[in-house]
Amino acid sequence: METYPLTPDSTALLIELHYLPCLDYLSGLLKFGTVWLEAQEHYQKQSYRNRCYVLTANKVDSLTVPVQQGTRHLPIRDLRVANDQNWQMHHWRCIQAAYGKAPFFEYYAPDIEPYYRKNWTFLFDLNYELLTICLKLMQVRINLNLTEWYEKTPPVGLFDARSCINPANGPESYIFHQPVSYPQNFGPEFVPNLSVIDLLFCQGPAAKDVLKAGLRESEQILKTLR
Repeated sequence: METYPLTPDSTALLIELHYLPCLDYLSGLLKFGTVWLEAQEHYQKQSYRNRCYVLTANKVDSLTVPVQQGTRHLPIRDLRVANDQNWQMHHWRCIQAAYGKAPFFEYYAPDIEPYYRKNWTFLFDLNYELLTICLKLMQVRINLNLTEWYEKTPPVGLFDARSCINPANGPESYIFHQPVSYPQNFGPEFVPNLSVIDLLFCQGPAAKDVLKAGLRESEQILKTLR
């Protein structure tokens, strides 16, 4: 795991865009407040860039946005969604089944559902718009910026967390987030680090407080990355 060192001068986070990101990702955004979203990288398969995880009645289910073939070495801004598959209907039906009876679904669903009625051309645009609306619903103010070129070694002041948060990470590998349990819609055991919509639909206005309660200190972050 190669990252730019976390130092007292690190005032902003450099990270890629995820689809309905997990809580470890959101915690990173909350910790820094100023974020540079990597807009010039090449697409990487088997990552959070086009998938998220939700808790359904029987299991943790993954929702994957299909992308067009030929993605090798393709810049992320040029990656097109495969709209020949009716993924929007599938995703929204799964979200409804998972969270339709959650305490705050009826409050936030009207703000999120329209994004599943639109045909998206580029994955990057979909991810950016969903991230923006989720931050707004949680009343989290983040200064989001887009990189204009790719830098393998970012300048001093940026903490490089690109490709550090991925589906293979277990709780011991979470970078910014120490799981704090909250009542979920299904199951007797708490499942950590699901998509932001799990936290939003289950906790509503308290979502930001849950994230704050689980923020790791800088020393803990460095220990995780070693």
